[in-house]
Amino acid sequence: MTETEIPRGAGQVRRFRISRQGHGAARPRVEEFEVAVGPDASLLEALREIRSHQDRSLTLRYSCCHGSCGTCGMRVNGHEVLACVTPLASLGAGPVVVGPLANARVEHDLVVDMRDLYDHLEPAQRPLVRQDERLAGQEGNPPGPAFARYEDCIECGLCVSACPIAGSDPLYLGPAALAAAWRTVQEPRGADPSSVLAWVDDEQGCWRCHASFECTEVCPSGVDPAGATMALRRELTRRKLGQITRRGRHRP
Repeated sequence: MTETEIPRGAGQVRRFRISRQGHGAARPRVEEFEVAVGPDASLLEALREIRSHQDRSLTLRYSCCHGSCGTCGMRVNGHEVLACVTPLASLGAGPVVVGPLANARVEHDLVVDMRDLYDHLEPAQRPLVRQDERLAGQEGNPPGPAFARYEDCIECGLCVSACPIAGSDPLYLGPAALAAAWRTVQEPRGADPSSVLAWVDDEQGCWRCHASFECTEVCPSGVDPAGATMALRRELTRRKLGQITRRGRHRP
């Protein structure tokens, strides 16, 4: 038995209501499970217990098991969390309602397609976590060991799932991309901040945000995407006011 496994029959019995949806299915269904958990069990440990001993077809994504990789993002009792660092004790005594992240295509059960998130991150000109080995040491990027982490963002997608605008406007760049864009402006590392600012200066860019700060609330890494979006607005406003002032000075 590994340290992340729960002894069968040990601890308190908890009920789970899990969203199940096959690839291409029109709508999800909810299935209930009960599992005995230890007092310090995490949500991920409970889900792994269900998958190992009750339903091998339950599909979920996880890797590091300590809140670093961001792959186990999901919605639990209506809130975005990383399952591996979410204690069951923090979720109350009632049934635990588990579903996939919102604002993304469901591949199967709790696994969503992350390609839209990655596609929005790449124009921000920041190295993605999954690209670090390939980019480390290349021109414009500092040398470093393989898989060196460049940013606090772990590309988990929780911020996009929580964003009310991302749920209603598929063209919106989204909080993860805007946070990455602001990081580029702060520290270009060979990138072109002006082109990134031009990219976000759009009705589907930083001006589309309604400043609900839901993205910042759920971010497990303290990136503050909402604050970054407001910083982009300030920087764009500052530059535009500077252009107006310069034109006024040179007016005959």
